[in-house]
Amino acid sequence: MLDLVIRRATVVDGTGAERRVADIGVHDGRIVEVGTVDEAAARSVDGSGLVAAPGFIDIHTHYDAQGFWDPALTPSPFHGVTTIIGGNCGFSIAPVDDGTADYIMRMLARVEGIPLESLQQGVPWNWQTVDEYFDRLDGRLALNAGFMAGHSAIRRGVMREAANERTATENEIAAMQTALREALAAGCLGFSSSRGAVHTDGDSRPVPSRFASVDEILTLSAVISEYDGTTLEMIPEVFNEDEIEIMAAMSIAAGRALNWNVMYPSSGTLDECLDRLRMSRQGAERGSNVFGLATPLPRISLRSFLTGFVFDAFPGWRDAMSLPPDEKLRVLRDPAERKRLYDLSQQPNPLRFQAEWPQMLIVEAFGPDTKPFEGRVVGDIAVEQRKTPFDALLDIACADGLRTLFRNYTPEDTVDDWQARVDVMRDPRTITGGSDAGAHLDMLSTFTYTTSLLENVVRKEELMTVEEVVHLLTQVPARLYGLHERGTIEVGKAADLVLFDSDTVGPKPVETRFDLPGGAGRLYGEAYGVEQVIVNGTSIVSEGALTGETPGTLLRSGRDTRS
Repeated sequence: MLDLVIRRATVVDGTGAERRVADIGVHDGRIVEVGTVDEAAARSVDGSGLVAAPGFIDIHTHYDAQGFWDPALTPSPFHGVTTIIGGNCGFSIAPVDDGTADYIMRMLARVEGIPLESLQQGVPWNWQTVDEYFDRLDGRLALNAGFMAGHSAIRRGVMREAANERTATENEIAAMQTALREALAAGCLGFSSSRGAVHTDGDSRPVPSRFASVDEILTLSAVISEYDGTTLEMIPEVFNEDEIEIMAAMSIAAGRALNWNVMYPSSGTLDECLDRLRMSRQGAERGSNVFGLATPLPRISLRSFLTGFVFDAFPGWRDAMSLPPDEKLRVLRDPAERKRLYDLSQQPNPLRFQAEWPQMLIVEAFGPDTKPFEGRVVGDIAVEQRKTPFDALLDIACADGLRTLFRNYTPEDTVDDWQARVDVMRDPRTITGGSDAGAHLDMLSTFTYTTSLLENVVRKEELMTVEEVVHLLTQVPARLYGLHERGTIEVGKAADLVLFDSDTVGPKPVETRFDLPGGAGRLYGEAYGVEQVIVNGTSIVSEGALTGETPGTLLRSGRDTRS
């Protein structure tokens, strides 16, 4: 007897092949039949009118810590995701010890926007090695999860305070090689690093990986070649020919593919994106294998004065934004402090565009007196109230206990914006993804990218077929990471499946939910039309609700991945 049979579903198998109506038989976590299944099953699901696709694979997340307080890694499974990759950007949470745990927590709170109180209260921090960290997670997750070995964690563990001060000596690089080998032997899927200029730690210093010499980066990349089923992930300092040369050299040293983070294609950025991909293709001519990660959603990030993220990088703002909420409220209510902060925000700096106060759009408010401002532009509110825009925004934020979410106003997406994303995603040098799920919890809702694509480029704009989008969300990332048992619906493959209604699929509205350890908030939203999400043959989402099952595999290189 089969464990599960899905009957009469419209199978879109992930390869790009044309859909067909078929049954899918599952036994012992694997697909055993695709076609007409006559055998009885312990559980049967009616797939009539639903698309059955391979579970979606999200290769760029920061779910490294969340699994300890949220084994389902929500909200990703509601959007059809069955496999995630964490440890990106050099920010893994292993290896770690008593001398580095506090640093890593504060670094993640600053650079990835994960509330410090959640990291302190929701994570046991009862491991040192990667192997021990994997043991703590193994068997407790609803999704399949693999993790990269992060450069900053390794560098800080070897060099301590000096990791944020200087380049490494030969002996220190050798010690980092040893630590990386231990991580890869434990099953890390590869090596991630960052040269990104915006990546700073809890003390507003560049993160450890940004102090690495090119020689250090290439030496560590070469270690990857010793382990099967591994890859590279990188954030360049800027995007130019020199940085492409570094990433191409990393790929050649490792003998592995590298994906770099990140592009936000739109009609206004299309030429820039295509130019970056042209440089990636030039690297391929010299033997590298470099791919750009494309996030198929607009570059919209929310802001609040509660966390102060981004604003703490304004000249002279850091001390105020670092205060506890009650003290910060007192400062932001003070007219003299307001004038001082406003004047500082208008000084020339790379983030000056984040201080266009009249153009801010109120996205979410939390009190009866502030709710009416949702969806309105601050400049218009200020005119009505006869205040400066900065005062109008701060008055709303203070009335909300600083929780008000707002962003730079941008026009609604046009068909040209979606066409630009399609053009970039179709380039063979791109990977679709970059959700950053699990990070920037009060800023980003790009965790909806899978259902947003199906809603917008398939149903609304009719720019791609379901078959093409599913292929980009499944087989393509599976190939990049060597996930040889996942990414397609085939006999013998793991039964990671999503059943959705192609006529209704799409993201539900995103709102703030205060459900993190320590009472911190996050942006959260589920999806319409996603009826079943199945991991290794077990339903984790059924009729729009979590089942509470945790059948996910802790993916390990060389066992679950192949180069």
